[in-house]
Amino acid sequence: MPVSPVSKTFYADWRVKHAQSVFLGETDVPVSERLLQNIWHHQRLLRDRLRTLDGQPVRVLHPGFWNHEAGPDFRGAMVQIGDEPARSGDVEIDLRTGGWHAHGHDRNPRFENVILHVVWEPGDVSKIPGPTLALERFLDSPVIELMGWHGSESAKAWPAALAGRCCAPLSELSEEKRTELLQQAACVRFQTKANQFQTRARQAGWEQALWEGIFRGLGYKQNVWPMLRLGEVLAHEEPGTPGAKASPAQTPDSALAWQARLLGVGGLLPAPGEGVETDAYLRLVWDIWWRERQAFSDCILPKSLWRFNGMRPANLPQRRLALASHWLASRNFVSKLEKWFTDQNTASTPWNTLLELLQVEDDPFWSWHWTFRSVRLPSPQPLLGGSRVSDLAINVILPWFWIRAVSGKNDELKLRAEEIYFKWPAADDNSVLRLARQRLLGGSARRRLPTAALQQGLLQVVKDFCEHSNAICEDCRFPELVRSWNLQPDGTVS
Repeated sequence: MPVSPVSKTFYADWRVKHAQSVFLGETDVPVSERLLQNIWHHQRLLRDRLRTLDGQPVRVLHPGFWNHEAGPDFRGAMVQIGDEPARSGDVEIDLRTGGWHAHGHDRNPRFENVILHVVWEPGDVSKIPGPTLALERFLDSPVIELMGWHGSESAKAWPAALAGRCCAPLSELSEEKRTELLQQAACVRFQTKANQFQTRARQAGWEQALWEGIFRGLGYKQNVWPMLRLGEVLAHEEPGTPGAKASPAQTPDSALAWQARLLGVGGLLPAPGEGVETDAYLRLVWDIWWRERQAFSDCILPKSLWRFNGMRPANLPQRRLALASHWLASRNFVSKLEKWFTDQNTASTPWNTLLELLQVEDDPFWSWHWTFRSVRLPSPQPLLGGSRVSDLAINVILPWFWIRAVSGKNDELKLRAEEIYFKWPAADDNSVLRLARQRLLGGSARRRLPTAALQQGLLQVVKDFCEHSNAICEDCRFPELVRSWNLQPDGTVS
C-alpha cells in the first residue's frame, strides 16, 4: 500500500523524539542565526506580546524583506515601538547583543537605517543604538518544534501575508494579459534607456555614448559610477572626438597599453612586489603607465571609490577593464557591432553570435588570474559570460541601436531592435527580481520569467510603484492599474 508523502513515518517520529540531543547538542545557544531569520521572516512569534529589552511594546506592521546580500538581514520593515509613530527601516538579527559590535555593524554605513536589533536572548544593550528585541520569550511554539519546522517546505515558502496588494489582481489576469502588461512596462524601460543615449549623443556623439553605456554596464551594480567615469574620460580617446579628454597622451595601440591606462586612471594599479609571480605583468603595465601618469593626473580615481565586497572573482573590476581593453584595441569594435545587428544570419540566435563577437579568446595575464596577486589558474577562465552579454544587450546595445534608428527614421532597423529585444532569453536572476516575483506574481507565476523583456517589465513596475510605496503598499496605485487593465478587452487602458 503506497504511503502518503505527508504521513507520519519512523524517520519523522524518531527525529522529534531525539531532537534535544541531535539538534541542540552541547551548545548553550540552541538556535542558529538562520533559524532566527526564518522565525522573523514568518513571524512565528507571539506578536501581541513583543517588548524591547527596556520594556517598550513592539508592533510589527511588516517584518521587511529578507536580504540575502550584504547589509541588514531585512530591508524595508515597518515597526511601531511604544507610543512613537510607525517607522520604516531595516532589521538586523544576531544571536547575541554583542554581535552588533563584533560583526562591525557600528562601523558599517549600510546599517545606519536599522530601526530594530533582534537577538535570541537578553544581553547588554548599553552600546547599541536604538531598540533591541530578544525573541527567546516570544516564540509561538517551543524552540524544538521550530527547529523541526525550519527544514520543512512551509518554512521555505514565501509567507502569504507578505504578498503585495497587487498580487491578487495580477493573479486574476490571464497569462496572456499579464505577459502583455509586463511587455508594455518593458517598452517604457527600453525607451527610457534609449532616450538617455540620445541625450548623451547630442553632447558627445553616438560612439562615445555607446562606450559610456558599455563601461557602465561592466560596472555591474557595485561599481557603476567609477566605471562610467572611466568611460567618460577614456573610452574613445581619438583626437577631435566629441567628449574626448584633451591630453598629450597618444591613443593606445594594444590591449596591454589600454590596460595600463584604464587600470592606472582607475587607481587600481598596485606597485610591483618582490618575488611575486605576477610581477612580470605589473612591470610591463607600469612601464607604460609611468609615461602617461602625468597627463592623467587630474582624473585618477581614488581606489576607495571601488567596491569589492561580496563580488565573485570573475566580476572584479580589474578583469572587466581587461576585457574592455581588448574591445578598445580592436579599433573596429563599433563596426563589428553594427554588422552583428544588421546581419540576417544573426536573426535566429542573436544572443549566441553576440557572445562570440564580444568574447576575448585569450588575455596573456587576465585569462589566467583573478587578481594581480593571485596564483596562476590551472585553466584559462573567460573574461565574459553569457549573463553579462545579456545585460549589455538589453540595457545598452539594443537601446542604442533602436534610438539611432528612430533618430534616422529607419523603421526597418527600429523594428529589428524591438524584435531582438522581445525574443532575448531571460538574463540571470537577481535579488530585486526574486523579491518582485514573490511579492507581485506569487503562486505558479513565481517561476522565473522566460524572457529578458518580461524581467525588464517587472523591474519597471518596481521602479514606478514599489519604490514609491512601502512594505504595506501604502498609497500604491498599481493594483488600480491592473484592475483597469483587466477590464480592457482590447488591451488598452482607459
